[in-house]
Amino acid sequence: MKLLALFLLVGSGAVMGQQAGTNTPEAPLSFTIQKCTGTGTCTNEQTKITLDSNWRWTHHVNDYVNCYTGNEWDPQWCPDVDTCTANCALDGVASGDWSGTYGISATSTELTLKFVTNGPYSKNIGSRSYLLESGGANYKMFNLLNQEFSFEVDDSQLDCGLNGALYLVEMQADGGLSEFPTNKAGAKFGTGYCDAQCPHDMKWISGEANIIDWGPSPDDPNSGHGHYGICCPEMDLWEANSQSQAYTSHPCTTDGYYRCEGTDCGDNESDERYDGVCDKDGCDFASYRHGDKTFWGPGSSFTVDSSQKVQVVTQFITDSGTATGNLVEIRRLYVQNGQVIENSKVNFDGVEAYDSITDQFCTDTKDLFGDLNDHEIKGGLRQMGNAMKNGMVLALSLWDDHAAYMLWLDSTYPVDAAPGTPGAERGPCPTSSGRPEDVEAQQPNAAVKFGNIKYGDIGSTYARKA
Repeated sequence: MKLLALFLLVGSGAVMGQQAGTNTPEAPLSFTIQKCTGTGTCTNEQTKITLDSNWRWTHHVNDYVNCYTGNEWDPQWCPDVDTCTANCALDGVASGDWSGTYGISATSTELTLKFVTNGPYSKNIGSRSYLLESGGANYKMFNLLNQEFSFEVDDSQLDCGLNGALYLVEMQADGGLSEFPTNKAGAKFGTGYCDAQCPHDMKWISGEANIIDWGPSPDDPNSGHGHYGICCPEMDLWEANSQSQAYTSHPCTTDGYYRCEGTDCGDNESDERYDGVCDKDGCDFASYRHGDKTFWGPGSSFTVDSSQKVQVVTQFITDSGTATGNLVEIRRLYVQNGQVIENSKVNFDGVEAYDSITDQFCTDTKDLFGDLNDHEIKGGLRQMGNAMKNGMVLALSLWDDHAAYMLWLDSTYPVDAAPGTPGAERGPCPTSSGRPEDVEAQQPNAAVKFGNIKYGDIGSTYARKA
């Protein structure tokens, strides 16, 4: 998931680090989720919300001078990896900065992420945050095999080119604090991000500045590209705007947090996308892409009305019906206006009318679409389930896409696909949509809301109407 970092005006840039700064006291947001049992009883769990390190201010230790400005490292403080890592501190987010600087606000049970925020000294684009345990030192780890996870989402303000995403990644519980001696900040400061795209734009990886071969992005004033990428399995529970939606399994052949370089990263630029350790395409269930164009969208003519709040339920089914079994199916259903809505079905001639992700669904639909089944090559659902057994961190984000303009989610992609090509039509948005400069100008006040997060036994997090 390529996300935009904070663009600080008045001569400073979006900066991040792994020493623990003291200039700004860290003030995480309080947030309540629920754990539910088969009896239908749900109990509150207190968590906190922290901001990803890529959005935070990094400065010279015990000073207010930036280590990183715009999309470049300052060579005075960062002439090499060791010096930069020793020189630079990652600082806290004050209580007033959440909404005023980053566009993030929360009630006890609902998180709102605003797209563009013009603060007194900064312009912020998008965000990414994580759930912490109540103590604030470690990420909340979810083990969801033979369990379900549900949340309410309001995507009504997100149009073409935006993605309100809620997903799981196999980050380290402490953000790398114990494994990497140079990481003095840890999960409290939102360190240790990874995902199946093996992103190179993380400024800090494995407790070190990612400055080797760092190159500023030619089309993103807030982002760059370093020598290392950072990989881990990813389960996208929700990637959506008001026009289209998907959920996707991305297994990796490696376990957990893995710093990659070269072929292992699977970089598109080197034409090695399918040679890396992670399945970047993933196996996705996307209603529009799989042939039901009236399932999700704004208005009463759609089965699920994206102009209204909806509860999204995802169930992780194992072969043994236990948390120690192998993952064999990922089911989806929705609840809106008191009605339980079953997932859409695949609607193509010659393919079974699947309504969930299974390995056979992945094989058959990828064959139909002419896609390489890298999901199978990387271990399929069983490997995805192995990551879930280890525990995964919940990430909540809002972003636009400098690489592919979000066309892979809500438009025709690839854009030169012949009309009627199965799998190419992923949403109703025009192929000219999604350019970040347009999205940021036309949808600055867009926001996504995630709330009423619950997890627990299958069937326990939602109510069926009698």
